[in-house]
Amino acid sequence: MNVTAVESTTLSMVAYDAARELLQLEFHSRAIYQYFGVPAAVHTALLRAPSKGSYFNRVIRGHFPYSLSSNAQVGVPLEALSSERSTIGGRTWHVL
Repeated sequence: MNVTAVESTTLSMVAYDAARELLQLEFHSRAIYQYFGVPAAVHTALLRAPSKGSYFNRVIRGHFPYSLSSNAQVGVPLEALSSERSTIGGRTWHVL
């Protein structure tokens, strides 16, 4: 899975698995959503968008099936929910 830290007022991390067309987004709220059936071109355009939040709202939200993977619940360590980890910018990103 390709994981990228992004500069955005909405998103903190973007991860993409081209083989599964799976887009995983971590929001600043710490909520992590997985979007299914997302073409590689949408992932690329999201990373290139000057406003990632606007692009998300316009192109992704409401257009792809999704699942809330984590809502950073108190008392549930994120490590317990994940199967793979990457460290970017000193921060651990959990790939579910």
